[in-house]
Parts: sequence; structure tokens; C-alpha cells
Amino acid sequence: MTNMNRSLWQDKAGVPGVIRESPIPSQIADEQIVVKVHVWAMNPADAVDIAGTVESVGSAAAAKFKPGDRVLGLALGTAVAKPEQGAFQDYVIVDYSMACKIPDSMSFTNASAFPLCIATAAYGLFSKDYLGLPFPTTSTAPNCTGKSILIWGVGSNAIQLCKAAGFEVLTTCSAHNAEYVKGLGADKVFYYTDADAIDQVVVELDKGKCVGIFQAAGEPGPSCQVAHKSRQTLRVAASNPVPEGTVPESVDAKMIFASGGAVIYYEINKATFAGYLPEALAQGTYKVAPAPDIVSTKGLEGIQEALDSLKKGVSAKKLVVVAN
Repeated sequence: MTNMNRSLWQDKAGVPGVIRESPIPSQIADEQIVVKVHVWAMNPADAVDIAGTVESVGSAAAAKFKPGDRVLGLALGTAVAKPEQGAFQDYVIVDYSMACKIPDSMSFTNASAFPLCIATAAYGLFSKDYLGLPFPTTSTAPNCTGKSILIWGVGSNAIQLCKAAGFEVLTTCSAHNAEYVKGLGADKVFYYTDADAIDQVVVELDKGKCVGIFQAAGEPGPSCQVAHKSRQTLRVAASNPVPEGTVPESVDAKMIFASGGAVIYYEINKATFAGYLPEALAQGTYKVAPAPDIVSTKGLEGIQEALDSLKKGVSAKKLVVVAN
């Protein structure tokens, strides 16, 4: 093993990143692991999604992980002023509560695609600060709660987590994505392009008990209108900013803030990364979504190219870079 680490640094906004060397992290906290990265995935929140092999473990982390384990992980990225915990390097420190073993049948490429996606969905769905739903399990029967949830927009991970928590899932999407969301577990699908889409959804929700609304894509306005028109009191957990003055007084809507620093040591990690997710991946019941798209196999040297591609906009795929 080399004793040197390489990291991608951006010295100021608007300039390409540069690669610099530093020692591989050797002093880590009890709850941390060092991961040798095999694949990085791109997000608007830079430097968080990784998959690779465990290099070393802290004393508390040793109860869950050992060197050589194949894992996915959610690094802290720019959430803290600790560069050794940003993902864009060959060796990265990850809190063990935000890592998950992956089965041998799962590629590092697929595993890298959803740590931040599942963390954001889980935080919005299960945190008492948002919808406060019961946690998912691999043994939960479909629709066992007898209640529904609305997921506005294509929320690939939110749909799967809600099904695993026992809810009927109503969702909106374009006609193009209808079969895709049904394949993830959506029970009823509405086309947001319909002029009366909001009214259609309200009528269906009010046939039974709805536990809330998760706004997965687009502006939160339509979700808030559903909550306003429903006869039920529905909270809205929004993945995008909720502009001040745009929400009806009767509606409780809040943006999900789920960076690594916000969810570290949180009980949700134990229920998802350490509880439900390892079992679901091992059983093959959790689907990788959105699908990864390999932009580069140049390792760190390819990350700037991937970030530039991300700026141009992507749909229904996750841009990833494979280590060389």
C-alpha cells in the first residue's frame, strides 16, 4: 500500500480543481473508518458519495466493519472544515454510521449512486423534524399501515423506503416515467402535466388517511397546493428550497437539510445505513436508482470533467467516476 493520499482541491470558485498529495489518514476517531475509494458519484452537493473498500477502522467502528469490507459511504464533503472527510480523494474518512456493507453481487459503480439520495429521503421521511414516519424494514408487508403518502416527482429512493415502511405510495411523474416509478413500487401514478393533476391527487388522498407529502423534484408549490386543498392536515417535506411567501398559511412546508453534518450520529442512520439497507441490498430487494452513468475511468483526474457535465444538467441518471 502506498503511504500517500491524493486529493482534489479547488482553491477558489470558477477555477478547475488541482490534485495534491498528503499522507493517508492514520489518526481517526473511534467512530470513523478510512475508505479506499473505487468510485465517486457526482451531486450538486460536492464530495459526498463514494464506494470502495475499508482500509482501517476506529475502535467503535470495528464492531461493524473490518479492513477489506466492500462499502458505500456518505462523506461529509464541504459540510465541515475537515478536508480529510471530503470524498474527492483516494482515501477518505467516513463516519461508520453513514457507511453500509454491500454484497459481492453489487458493483462499486452501482453502490456509489445513492448514499446522499437515500440519506435525504430517509431524513425527510423519518425525522421528527419532517414527516416522522416509522422506519422501514425488510419484513414489512406492503400497505400494512393502511395509510398513504404522496411523493411529488420521481423520488426513486423515497418510493422504495415508503413501501418498506408499509405505506401505499401515490406519486406524480411524466407519462414517460410511469412504468419506471411503478417498477420501484408506486401504487398509483398521476401525471403532473395534467391541468387538474392537483385536484386528482387531492381526491385520491382524501379517500383515506394520508401521512404527509414528500416533494422529491421540482418546485414545492404544487405539493403545497395539495396540502392546502386536502381536508387533512398534511406536512410537506421538500427537497428544494421553499421560497418565503409562497406557501399558504395553512400549510407546514420545510426544506430537507440532510448534508452529512446534519445527520451524523442520528438515529435514522442506524435504521437505514446500519439496519434496513444492508439487508435489503443483500436480498436484492432495493433497486439502484437513478442508474449510474460512467463519465470517466481516470480517477481523480476525471472528476473535474464529471462536475462540468453535471453543470450542463442530467436527468434520471447519476454521473460517476471510476478510479484508475
